[in-house]
Amino acid sequence: MPGAHNRTRHSAFKDPPRETMLDFLSEYDVLGAFWGTVQLTFYSAVGSLIWGTVLAAMRVAPAPIMRAFGTGYVNIVRNIPLTVIIIGCSLGLSDTLGLVLAKQGSPTSLADNGFWLAVLGLVAYTATFVCESLRSGINTVPVGQAEASRALGLGFTQTLTIVVLPQAFRSVVAPLASVLIALTKNTTVASAIGVAEASLLMAEMVENESDALLLVFATFALGFVALTLPTGLLLGALAKKVAVKR
Repeated sequence: MPGAHNRTRHSAFKDPPRETMLDFLSEYDVLGAFWGTVQLTFYSAVGSLIWGTVLAAMRVAPAPIMRAFGTGYVNIVRNIPLTVIIIGCSLGLSDTLGLVLAKQGSPTSLADNGFWLAVLGLVAYTATFVCESLRSGINTVPVGQAEASRALGLGFTQTLTIVVLPQAFRSVVAPLASVLIALTKNTTVASAIGVAEASLLMAEMVENESDALLLVFATFALGFVALTLPTGLLLGALAKKVAVKR
């Protein structure tokens, strides 16, 4: 029908579809959203490495109560969906218990508090996988080295930090790289509590740019590839370089 054809053409000229990613970058703060993802990843990775190392030490400690706590924590927390943990940190710790992790009185205190609660949840969850990676690395260290260090008068903590952990870390660089890549992708769950990162902006763009969904998904898919691929390549090369020769 000519009338329908004319209306279609008029609508097309009135609201032309976007054609390049540059259109999105100019209208939406995509780079800022990915910067939020990078910050979440960085702080969560540091916290997970520290807490995961403590958990691994507990799991190989001579004290039964420490081994029981480490084993129980890992087996319980890693089997809880990350979304439940993140929302639990927001609703349980913040709304119910009143935990505040940001500076009060700041104009961005609400957003900052959500950010740090998301970091807390990511650390609690990711540390379990760091712990298991490190424990597998600890098991690769010959038992004779620990026995020799104890014969020299070193205690458990000294043996672990001076003899065992340095070798364990060298042998698990590749597994830890996989954990870091998974953490980068898991930061998207932080959007469940309104943290400004990539997936939250993607949800907004999907709603506003329904005529260019493929381009929206491609933009964010390429963004995550740009974050994770170099990480995997660099840490893979580092793993080969520092691997313990046996």
